[in-house]
Amino acid sequence: MHERPADGPATGAMAGRPWWTANELLAFLVELVALACLFWWGFSLADHLAVRLPLGCAVLAAAIALWALFAAPRARFRPPLAGVLAVKALVLGGGASALYGVGHPTAAAALAVVVVVNTALAETFRRRPAPAS
Repeated sequence: MHERPADGPATGAMAGRPWWTANELLAFLVELVALACLFWWGFSLADHLAVRLPLGCAVLAAAIALWALFAAPRARFRPPLAGVLAVKALVLGGGASALYGVGHPTAAAALAVVVVVNTALAETFRRRPAPAS
């Protein structure tokens, strides 16, 4: 049996690993939700649209840049797992914190739980051997 590399995608293994596929889809959706929450929080920091829009965009751009550089599947830099998890905690946890900051504590707690469970499952699936073909 072959193991996937810890930092690489499972090419060709999707058909044999439906739970992995579902979790990866959930991870992508959670990333999008976190980015949207960060934009919303940045947008809510000022009173005038001329300031709100650039603030929202700046927060969003910073999160996207951080993710692309260190946490994306094809990240420019590949830090050790602890570094990747720290960036994920900062961006995804920041999304949950941002949701709390705009006045939705229950949704923020739910997002935080989904982030933790999804990330834990993703790391578990990365360490399991691929099914034999």
